Amino acid sequence: MTLTDAILALFVVLLLGWAIYDEIVQDKRHGPTLLRVPLLRRSPVDTVIFIFLVGIVLYNNITGHGAQLTTWLLCTLMVIAIYIGWIRQPKVLFKSRGLFFSGAWITYDRIKEMNLSEDGVLVMQLEQRRLLIRVKDIDNLEKIYKFLVTNQ
Repeated sequence: MTLTDAILALFVVLLLGWAIYDEIVQDKRHGPTLLRVPLLRRSPVDTVIFIFLVGIVLYNNITGHGAQLTTWLLCTLMVIAIYIGWIRQPKVLFKSRGLFFSGAWITYDRIKEMNLSEDGVLVMQLEQRRLLIRVKDIDNLEKIYKFLVTNQ
């Protein structure tokens, strides 16, 4: 195994670990999920650029008769990137003591202020940063509000 293959294998393991954590582990941590709200996807341009670049490297590896392990690792990396970028639905998970947003656990006592912007973005002010929660369906903002009022 070359250094390139080792680095590709590391990235495959890390991305696969993130996908498993995001889909399975977060739901089990810190108690049961009381409210799950789907979020808007970010712009897919970054994912397209990444997949395009990996595709170029894959093409060069195939035409240059590179190692078969490298080809398989690059294909696996592309499939995981497609899953994370386009198939996986981003979400915010509300638990009894806090919420998961973008993979981070945030307790409710860290939320100092909440506002709703004109374009339907829920803004939660923490100690040093703001969370911008862009929900997929505007009706979910009312669900979030009712949940936070009844569970605080």
